[in-house]
Amino acid sequence: MTRPAARADERAAAGAAAAVRVAGVTQRFDRVGPPVLDGVDLAVAPGEFVCLLGASGCGKSTLLNLIAGLTSPTAGSITLSADRPALMFQEPALLPWLTAAGNVELALKARGVGRAERRDEADRLLRLVNLGGQTGKRPHELSGGMRQRVALARALAQDSSVLLMDEPFAALDAITRDVLHEELVRVWSAQRLAVVFVTHNVREAVRLAQRVVLMSSRPGRIVQEWTVDMSQPRAIESPGVGALATEITAQLHQEISRHAQ
Repeated sequence: MTRPAARADERAAAGAAAAVRVAGVTQRFDRVGPPVLDGVDLAVAPGEFVCLLGASGCGKSTLLNLIAGLTSPTAGSITLSADRPALMFQEPALLPWLTAAGNVELALKARGVGRAERRDEADRLLRLVNLGGQTGKRPHELSGGMRQRVALARALAQDSSVLLMDEPFAALDAITRDVLHEELVRVWSAQRLAVVFVTHNVREAVRLAQRVVLMSSRPGRIVQEWTVDMSQPRAIESPGVGALATEITAQLHQEISRHAQ
């Protein structure tokens, strides 16, 4: 079963503590033309998995960068329960001269974790993403899916309650992506992180998220939300995922057509 999600302001009025709260955010990069984002409101609860969905150029990645604190909004405010969110991008961006464990330890070192403890914690995190036997390998010795698992372990090493993911599986083949969907859901369930996940893939969004948020094209606004009332784990080919993906895709096409006129 699926149902329209409550609006961010309605959830806020209910008094729910938010891991991420975006209030009236507008973003402009120049004075000519419409803003990239216009009056965006979004609240993500602790432990909630939210997918941002929309056509290319709608401002999904811009919004994620604002939440990450990589840039500041032109107007509005963003507050987080965590001091600093963990980040994971489409490219793993691992340091090629370091091993898998070394890349994870680098994030731990930045937190001030001692050398002996870093080694043990890196091993634990790599086991968490099912790479326990690959700790000594360098990135060129790992498959694309394995490199993304290392990147996920490195993000988890930041020890944040908020994980931001910008199309982390877009460059992977369908089989590898399916496996990593399972791994991400397992890790999310174990760690109880608040996840904001950007994707163009409607089925991916429905397969992963507790809530799917659809953004319009420029200026980027939140136009509709869906709460996904299906238990995890979900199969991407399951009838429930397919039915909701069809509904969301139809709304997405309407948004694209409206802005193309």
